[in-house]
Amino acid sequence: MPPSSTDPRYTPSGIEIDPVCGPAHVAGWDPAAALGEPGAYPFTRGPYPDMYRGRLWTMRQYAGFGTAAGTNARFRALLAAGQTGLSVAFDLPTQLGLDSDDPRAAGEVGRVGVAVDTTDDLRGLFAGIPLAEVSTSMTINATAAVLLLMYRIVAVEQGADPRELRGTVQNDILKEYSARGTYIYPPRPSMRLVTDLIAYCAAEMPAWNTISVSGYHLREAGATAVQEVAFTLANALAYVAAAREAGLSLEDFAPRLSFFWNAHSHLFEEAAKFRAARRLWARLLRERTGCEDAECLRMRFHAQTAGSTLTAAQPEVNAVRTALQALGAVLGGTQSLHTNAFDEALGLPTEAAATLALRTQQVLAYESGVADTVDPLAGSYYVEWLTDRVEEGARRLIAEVDAAGGPVAAAESGLVQRAVEEAAYRHALRVESGEAVVVGVNRFVAASGGGEVPVSRADPAVEGEQRTRLAEARRRRDAAAVAGALEEVHRVASGAGNLLYPMQTALERGATLGEVSGALVDVFGRYRPGS
Repeated sequence: MPPSSTDPRYTPSGIEIDPVCGPAHVAGWDPAAALGEPGAYPFTRGPYPDMYRGRLWTMRQYAGFGTAAGTNARFRALLAAGQTGLSVAFDLPTQLGLDSDDPRAAGEVGRVGVAVDTTDDLRGLFAGIPLAEVSTSMTINATAAVLLLMYRIVAVEQGADPRELRGTVQNDILKEYSARGTYIYPPRPSMRLVTDLIAYCAAEMPAWNTISVSGYHLREAGATAVQEVAFTLANALAYVAAAREAGLSLEDFAPRLSFFWNAHSHLFEEAAKFRAARRLWARLLRERTGCEDAECLRMRFHAQTAGSTLTAAQPEVNAVRTALQALGAVLGGTQSLHTNAFDEALGLPTEAAATLALRTQQVLAYESGVADTVDPLAGSYYVEWLTDRVEEGARRLIAEVDAAGGPVAAAESGLVQRAVEEAAYRHALRVESGEAVVVGVNRFVAASGGGEVPVSRADPAVEGEQRTRLAEARRRRDAAAVAGALEEVHRVASGAGNLLYPMQTALERGATLGEVSGALVDVFGRYRPGS
């Protein structure tokens, strides 16, 4: 039975929606103060004055397949199809600082991304791709410093100037303790690695985005849109405070901070979320640091459509979900976008599905008209009211994190993790009861499975091949020189210097990702929740 017009309606964050929004919803609202102009504080309408009329968002499809050679082939195919930036997915051992021949890596090598043990692997990953000319995003956190340094080494070998390299490492370790789990070290030494990387890039790679503070994974774990904004901005403020405590000037690093948001299916809440996050970040940073520099206060962000919404049932419908989610990200003013392939609930995306996902962005950019004017939803009673509600809710949650001692203490105590788990549980109950409709799953279920969808599977031979390459790399190197360089990493980790410089030397001499990470574990320990 269809709902009546008087039934209460809520956004996924629990914000109750009135049947009609009008002037009363923005009574006392000052458009000049709340909105401003695009490219000007508080950036509600976008970080740049002309937005997509001046430059479209970067179309950056995420890819990582087993070996460096396989991923390189996918990158080349996507670039040939019109992709404008690269985005690298790494396998779990690489994310966790384990070499492919580590017993703990067994069964996971190359399964959810590319395996990287040595700088040779990165050479193969970017073979024939001029790193001086492309922007590369690497979704990597605990081992972000290692991958950044490998990337720099390869780019310099290609003849690139490291000071002009463009790209991003995620380098957002705090959310790993609350939502994702690919941490290695305890929170406090992990924060040291974050700030050391920021300082290193300020000196050596000033065009590089040193951190992409991620709400995406919090949302995938079950956070609401309001929680996603709140916990992500709280983490970002913690990184700013840590960098300043390490002696860095806000002007030296804040312009290179970026954010990574999740684009879910409730079009209007999502568009409002992006606008609220941008405005709240500018306001919070100014309130807490006194900064007036627009370059520091301007939020730039990447968005990815919501993997957690993809269904194995009637997977072709995922293409519609992805298009809707991408539209919300663009209406919210994203600078970069990844659109998920419709077959990702079944396996790694096939080349055809990945190309269709890219074509989805291209249709939005060139056929929909969304790029013709800046912030086309501005002034909508509903959208402006929702933007205010998301900002108010996020401020309340940030105050709770502050009261708990800040994001590092909140991560250690599990406060954020519990809040996200509770939100995920509430949503699961709504889906189970049918209150939250998932097309093809709890309503409009197909009588039969329909046609078969081609599925890409990880090659089980990859693990053995990767181990063989790793053994050969170890055989070729000067073992004594590597041992000496790793000892220097250990020494600096025990002291107070910037760790990236001895790490770079160790990698240049042939140390592996696992060996560099292991040297740090010897000093910092390995984090165990609750320990």
